[in-house]
Amino acid sequence: MARILITGGSGFIGSNLVEYLSSKGHEVTNFDLKTPRNQGGNSKWIEGDIRNKNQLLKCFQDVDPQYVIHLAARTDLNENANIQGYNSNIEGVSNIVEIVTSRPAIIRTIYASSRMVCRIDYVPTSFDDYCPPNLYGESKMIGEKIVKSKAKGDYVIVRPTSIWGPYFEVPYRTFFDTVKAGMFFIPRGHNPNKSFGYVGNTTFQLEKLLFTQKPLCQQYYLTDYPPLQLKAWADLISTELGGRKITEIPMLPLKIFSKLGDLSYKLGFKNPPLTTFRLNNLITDMVYDTTDLEEVCGKLPYSLEQGVKATVAWMK
Repeated sequence: MARILITGGSGFIGSNLVEYLSSKGHEVTNFDLKTPRNQGGNSKWIEGDIRNKNQLLKCFQDVDPQYVIHLAARTDLNENANIQGYNSNIEGVSNIVEIVTSRPAIIRTIYASSRMVCRIDYVPTSFDDYCPPNLYGESKMIGEKIVKSKAKGDYVIVRPTSIWGPYFEVPYRTFFDTVKAGMFFIPRGHNPNKSFGYVGNTTFQLEKLLFTQKPLCQQYYLTDYPPLQLKAWADLISTELGGRKITEIPMLPLKIFSKLGDLSYKLGFKNPPLTTFRLNNLITDMVYDTTDLEEVCGKLPYSLEQGVKATVAWMK
Protein backbone atom coordinates (compact mmCIF):
# COMPACT_ATOMS: atom_id res chain seq x y z
CA MET A 1 0.00 0.00 0.00
CA ALA A 2 1.30 3.43 -1.00
CA ARG A 3 0.44 6.91 0.24
CA ILE A 4 -0.72 8.82 -2.83
CA LEU A 5 -1.71 12.49 -3.01
CA ILE A 6 -3.96 13.44 -5.93
CA THR A 7 -4.67 17.11 -6.53
CA GLY A 8 -7.96 17.64 -8.35
CA GLY A 9 -9.32 14.28 -7.24
CA SER A 10 -12.89 15.64 -7.33
CA GLY A 11 -12.74 16.22 -11.09
CA PHE A 12 -13.56 13.84 -13.91
CA ILE A 13 -10.31 11.91 -14.27
CA GLY A 14 -9.53 12.47 -10.59
CA SER A 15 -12.78 10.89 -9.39
CA ASN A 16 -12.11 7.77 -11.42
CA LEU A 17 -8.48 7.66 -10.30
CA VAL A 18 -9.31 8.04 -6.59
CA GLU A 19 -11.83 5.21 -6.91
CA TYR A 20 -9.43 2.98 -8.87
CA LEU A 21 -6.34 3.41 -6.68
CA SER A 22 -8.40 3.11 -3.48
CA SER A 23 -9.79 -0.19 -4.76
CA LYS A 24 -6.18 -1.42 -5.01
CA GLY A 25 -5.68 -0.80 -1.29
CA HIS A 26 -3.62 2.39 -1.55
CA GLU A 27 -4.04 5.24 0.93
CA VAL A 28 -5.32 8.01 -1.35
CA THR A 29 -5.76 11.68 -0.41
CA ASN A 30 -7.68 14.06 -2.65
CA PHE A 31 -6.73 17.76 -2.36
CA ASP A 32 -9.43 19.78 -4.11
CA LEU A 33 -11.65 22.83 -3.69
CA LYS A 34 -14.71 20.83 -4.68
CA THR A 35 -16.53 18.14 -2.74
CA PRO A 36 -15.68 14.64 -4.04
CA ARG A 37 -18.15 13.00 -6.40
CA ASN A 38 -17.23 9.68 -4.84
CA GLN A 39 -15.42 8.88 -1.63
CA GLY A 40 -14.72 5.54 -0.01
CA GLY A 41 -12.20 2.84 0.60
CA ASN A 42 -8.83 4.20 1.67
CA SER A 43 -9.45 7.72 0.39
CA LYS A 44 -9.91 11.03 2.17
CA TRP A 45 -10.59 14.58 1.04
CA ILE A 46 -8.73 17.72 2.10
CA GLU A 47 -10.41 20.92 0.94
CA GLY A 48 -7.94 23.40 -0.48
CA ASP A 49 -6.73 25.54 -3.38
CA ILE A 50 -3.48 24.77 -5.18
CA ARG A 51 -2.97 28.52 -5.57
CA ASN A 52 -2.77 28.82 -1.76
CA LYS A 53 0.76 27.67 -0.99
CA ASN A 54 0.17 27.50 2.78
CA GLN A 55 -2.86 25.22 2.38
CA LEU A 56 -0.97 23.06 -0.06
CA LEU A 57 2.14 22.82 2.13
CA LYS A 58 0.07 21.81 5.17
CA CYS A 59 -1.56 19.07 3.09
CA PHE A 60 1.85 17.69 2.10
CA GLN A 61 3.03 17.84 5.71
CA ASP A 62 -0.08 16.05 7.00
CA VAL A 63 -0.20 13.36 4.30
CA ASP A 64 3.54 12.86 3.76
CA PRO A 65 2.89 11.31 0.32
CA GLN A 66 5.18 8.83 -1.36
CA TYR A 67 3.64 9.57 -4.77
CA VAL A 68 1.93 12.67 -6.20
CA ILE A 69 -0.43 12.96 -9.17
CA HIS A 70 -1.18 16.58 -10.03
CA LEU A 71 -4.48 16.85 -11.90
CA ALA A 72 -5.99 20.03 -10.41
CA ALA A 73 -6.62 22.68 -13.06
CA ARG A 74 -9.16 24.98 -14.59
CA THR A 75 -10.19 23.02 -17.69
CA ASP A 76 -13.02 24.96 -19.36
CA LEU A 77 -12.45 27.01 -22.50
CA ASN A 78 -14.59 29.98 -21.46
CA GLU A 79 -11.84 32.47 -20.60
CA ASN A 80 -11.11 34.76 -23.54
CA ALA A 81 -9.87 37.93 -21.86
CA ASN A 82 -6.84 37.25 -19.67
CA ILE A 83 -4.42 34.38 -19.16
CA GLN A 84 -4.67 35.06 -15.40
CA GLY A 85 -8.12 33.51 -15.55
CA TYR A 86 -6.21 30.23 -15.78
CA ASN A 87 -3.84 31.03 -12.93
CA SER A 88 -4.53 27.64 -11.35
CA ASN A 89 -2.69 26.14 -14.32
CA ILE A 90 0.29 28.42 -13.81
CA GLU A 91 0.72 29.52 -10.17
CA GLY A 92 -0.81 26.25 -8.99
CA VAL A 93 1.74 24.22 -10.95
CA SER A 94 4.57 26.40 -9.66
CA ASN A 95 3.45 25.78 -6.06
CA ILE A 96 3.27 22.01 -6.59
CA VAL A 97 6.73 21.90 -8.19
CA GLU A 98 8.27 23.98 -5.40
CA ILE A 99 6.81 21.83 -2.61
CA VAL A 100 7.55 18.48 -4.30
CA THR A 101 11.13 19.59 -4.95
CA SER A 102 11.54 20.39 -1.25
CA ARG A 103 10.50 16.83 -0.29
CA PRO A 104 13.11 14.41 -1.72
CA ALA A 105 11.38 11.40 -0.12
CA ILE A 106 8.63 11.60 -2.79
CA ILE A 107 9.32 8.69 -5.11
CA ARG A 108 7.59 9.89 -8.29
CA THR A 109 5.31 12.75 -9.41
CA ILE A 110 3.00 12.85 -12.41
CA TYR A 111 2.06 16.29 -13.74
CA ALA A 112 -1.03 16.46 -15.98
CA SER A 113 -0.96 18.87 -18.89
CA SER A 114 -3.29 18.71 -21.93
CA ARG A 115 -3.18 17.81 -25.61
CA MET A 116 -4.47 21.36 -26.18
CA VAL A 117 -0.98 22.80 -25.87
CA CYS A 118 -1.22 22.31 -29.64
CA ARG A 119 -4.25 22.93 -31.84
CA ILE A 120 -5.87 19.83 -33.28
CA ASP A 121 -4.61 20.26 -36.85
CA TYR A 122 -1.01 20.99 -35.81
CA VAL A 123 1.49 18.12 -35.68
CA PRO A 124 4.24 19.02 -33.19
CA THR A 125 7.79 17.96 -34.00
CA SER A 126 8.57 17.31 -30.31
CA PHE A 127 7.15 17.81 -26.83
CA ASP A 128 8.82 21.23 -26.81
CA ASP A 129 6.97 22.36 -29.95
CA TYR A 130 3.83 24.29 -28.96
CA CYS A 131 0.91 25.82 -30.83
CA PRO A 132 -1.93 26.48 -28.34
CA PRO A 133 -5.32 27.39 -29.89
CA ASN A 134 -6.64 29.36 -26.91
CA LEU A 135 -5.80 30.76 -23.47
CA TYR A 136 -6.45 27.41 -21.80
CA GLY A 137 -3.89 25.73 -24.05
CA GLU A 138 -1.46 28.58 -23.47
CA SER A 139 -1.81 28.20 -19.69
CA LYS A 140 -1.06 24.49 -19.96
CA MET A 141 1.96 25.25 -22.13
CA ILE A 142 3.27 27.63 -19.45
CA GLY A 143 2.66 24.96 -16.81
CA GLU A 144 4.69 22.40 -18.78
CA LYS A 145 7.56 24.85 -19.12
CA ILE A 146 7.53 25.49 -15.35
CA VAL A 147 7.79 21.75 -14.68
CA LYS A 148 10.57 21.23 -17.22
CA SER A 149 12.62 24.15 -15.94
CA LYS A 150 12.14 23.76 -12.18
CA ALA A 151 11.07 20.21 -11.26
CA LYS A 152 13.62 17.87 -9.68
CA GLY A 153 13.59 14.17 -8.93
CA ASP A 154 11.60 11.48 -10.69
CA TYR A 155 8.69 12.99 -12.60
CA VAL A 156 6.59 12.50 -15.72
CA ILE A 157 4.41 14.95 -17.66
CA VAL A 158 1.28 13.50 -19.27
CA ARG A 159 -1.01 15.06 -21.86
CA PRO A 160 -4.51 13.55 -21.58
CA THR A 161 -6.10 13.65 -25.02
CA SER A 162 -9.90 13.54 -25.30
CA ILE A 163 -10.90 11.39 -22.32
CA TRP A 164 -14.47 10.14 -21.82
CA GLY A 165 -16.36 7.87 -19.44
CA PRO A 166 -18.24 7.89 -16.10
CA TYR A 167 -18.25 11.25 -14.26
CA PHE A 168 -17.48 13.12 -17.49
CA GLU A 169 -18.84 16.57 -18.27
CA VAL A 170 -18.63 19.01 -21.19
CA PRO A 171 -17.75 18.39 -23.99
CA TYR A 172 -17.93 14.58 -24.16
CA ARG A 173 -20.99 14.19 -21.95
CA THR A 174 -22.59 16.64 -24.40
CA PHE A 175 -21.45 14.40 -27.27
CA PHE A 176 -23.09 11.31 -25.72
CA ASP A 177 -26.27 13.30 -24.97
CA THR A 178 -26.38 14.58 -28.54
CA VAL A 179 -26.07 11.02 -29.89
CA LYS A 180 -28.76 9.90 -27.43
CA ALA A 181 -31.11 12.60 -28.72
CA GLY A 182 -30.52 11.48 -32.33
CA MET A 183 -29.02 14.88 -33.17
CA PHE A 184 -25.45 13.84 -34.02
CA PHE A 185 -24.44 13.69 -37.67
CA ILE A 186 -21.17 12.92 -39.40
CA PRO A 187 -20.09 15.34 -42.14
CA ARG A 188 -20.37 13.45 -45.43
CA GLY A 189 -17.01 12.18 -46.63
CA HIS A 190 -15.36 12.63 -43.23
CA ASN A 191 -14.60 9.81 -40.80
CA PRO A 192 -11.47 10.91 -38.94
CA ASN A 193 -9.25 8.75 -36.79
CA LYS A 194 -9.05 9.96 -33.18
CA SER A 195 -6.66 9.30 -30.32
CA PHE A 196 -9.36 9.34 -27.64
CA GLY A 197 -9.22 7.58 -24.29
CA TYR A 198 -11.73 5.72 -22.13
CA VAL A 199 -11.15 6.86 -18.55
CA GLY A 200 -10.86 3.29 -17.25
CA ASN A 201 -7.83 2.85 -19.50
CA THR A 202 -6.51 6.28 -18.48
CA THR A 203 -6.49 5.38 -14.78
CA PHE A 204 -4.76 2.09 -15.63
CA GLN A 205 -2.10 4.00 -17.60
CA LEU A 206 -1.55 6.46 -14.74
CA GLU A 207 -1.09 3.58 -12.30
CA LYS A 208 1.49 1.97 -14.62
CA LEU A 209 3.39 5.25 -15.05
CA LEU A 210 3.33 5.84 -11.29
CA PHE A 211 4.71 2.47 -10.18
CA THR A 212 6.62 0.98 -13.13
CA GLN A 213 10.28 0.12 -12.75
CA LYS A 214 10.80 0.39 -16.51
CA PRO A 215 12.78 3.36 -17.85
CA LEU A 216 10.40 6.27 -18.45
CA CYS A 217 10.32 9.10 -20.95
CA GLN A 218 9.78 12.60 -19.63
CA GLN A 219 6.43 12.98 -21.40
CA TYR A 220 3.52 10.93 -22.77
CA TYR A 221 0.14 11.43 -24.41
CA LEU A 222 -2.59 9.57 -22.50
CA THR A 223 -4.89 7.89 -25.00
CA ASP A 224 -6.27 4.51 -26.01
CA TYR A 225 -4.51 2.57 -28.73
CA PRO A 226 -5.12 2.03 -31.56
CA PRO A 227 -7.06 5.24 -32.48
CA LEU A 228 -10.82 4.92 -32.93
CA GLN A 229 -12.86 5.95 -35.97
CA LEU A 230 -15.35 8.66 -35.06
CA LYS A 231 -18.33 7.15 -36.88
CA ALA A 232 -17.73 3.65 -35.49
CA TRP A 233 -17.56 5.09 -31.97
CA ALA A 234 -20.72 7.14 -32.44
CA ASP A 235 -22.52 4.10 -33.90
CA LEU A 236 -21.55 2.03 -30.84
CA ILE A 237 -22.88 4.72 -28.51
CA SER A 238 -26.14 5.11 -30.44
CA THR A 239 -26.71 1.34 -30.59
CA GLU A 240 -26.06 0.95 -26.86
CA LEU A 241 -28.56 3.75 -26.22
CA GLY A 242 -31.14 2.03 -28.41
CA GLY A 243 -30.86 4.44 -31.32
CA ARG A 244 -30.11 4.20 -35.02
CA LYS A 245 -26.74 4.35 -36.76
CA ILE A 246 -25.30 7.79 -37.35
CA THR A 247 -26.41 9.66 -40.48
CA GLU A 248 -24.01 11.46 -42.80
CA ILE A 249 -25.08 14.91 -44.03
CA PRO A 250 -23.47 17.51 -46.31
CA MET A 251 -20.99 19.99 -44.92
CA LEU A 252 -22.90 23.15 -45.92
CA PRO A 253 -25.73 22.92 -43.35
CA LEU A 254 -23.20 21.97 -40.67
CA LYS A 255 -21.12 25.04 -41.49
CA ILE A 256 -24.20 27.24 -41.22
CA PHE A 257 -25.25 25.63 -37.94
CA SER A 258 -21.74 25.99 -36.52
CA LYS A 259 -21.76 29.73 -37.34
CA LEU A 260 -25.06 30.04 -35.48
CA GLY A 261 -23.40 28.22 -32.60
CA ASP A 262 -20.54 30.75 -32.62
CA LEU A 263 -23.09 33.58 -32.48
CA SER A 264 -25.06 32.03 -29.62
CA TYR A 265 -21.80 31.55 -27.69
CA LYS A 266 -20.97 35.25 -28.12
CA LEU A 267 -24.47 36.09 -26.88
CA GLY A 268 -23.84 34.18 -23.66
CA PHE A 269 -25.00 30.60 -24.33
CA LYS A 270 -22.20 28.55 -22.71
CA ASN A 271 -22.56 25.25 -24.52
CA PRO A 272 -24.03 25.39 -28.05
CA PRO A 273 -24.20 21.92 -29.63
CA LEU A 274 -22.02 22.90 -32.61
CA THR A 275 -19.48 25.65 -33.20
CA THR A 276 -16.83 26.11 -35.88
CA PHE A 277 -14.27 24.91 -33.30
CA ARG A 278 -16.21 21.68 -32.75
CA LEU A 279 -16.91 21.22 -36.44
CA ASN A 280 -13.20 21.42 -37.17
CA ASN A 281 -12.65 18.76 -34.51
CA LEU A 282 -15.25 16.55 -36.23
CA ILE A 283 -13.46 16.51 -39.57
CA THR A 284 -9.78 16.52 -38.49
CA ASP A 285 -7.64 13.48 -37.72
CA MET A 286 -6.08 13.58 -34.25
CA VAL A 287 -3.58 10.75 -33.85
CA TYR A 288 -0.62 10.60 -31.48
CA ASP A 289 2.33 8.22 -31.34
CA THR A 290 1.74 5.79 -28.44
CA THR A 291 4.79 3.56 -28.94
CA ASP A 292 6.48 4.63 -25.70
CA LEU A 293 3.23 4.46 -23.74
CA GLU A 294 2.49 0.95 -25.00
CA GLU A 295 5.96 -0.23 -23.89
CA VAL A 296 5.15 0.83 -20.32
CA CYS A 297 1.46 -0.07 -20.12
CA GLY A 298 1.00 -3.02 -22.48
CA LYS A 299 -2.51 -4.26 -23.26
CA LEU A 300 -5.32 -1.99 -22.06
CA PRO A 301 -8.01 -3.46 -19.79
CA TYR A 302 -11.04 -2.07 -21.68
CA SER A 303 -12.04 -2.36 -25.33
CA LEU A 304 -13.96 0.42 -27.05
CA GLU A 305 -17.16 -1.63 -26.76
CA GLN A 306 -16.64 -2.22 -23.04
CA GLY A 307 -15.96 1.46 -22.43
CA VAL A 308 -19.15 2.50 -24.23
CA LYS A 309 -21.23 -0.06 -22.29
CA ALA A 310 -19.84 1.10 -18.94
CA THR A 311 -20.37 4.76 -19.78
CA VAL A 312 -23.96 4.30 -20.97
CA ALA A 313 -24.71 2.23 -17.85
CA TRP A 314 -23.38 5.08 -15.68
CA MET A 315 -25.49 7.61 -17.62
CA LYS A 316 -28.61 5.53 -17.05
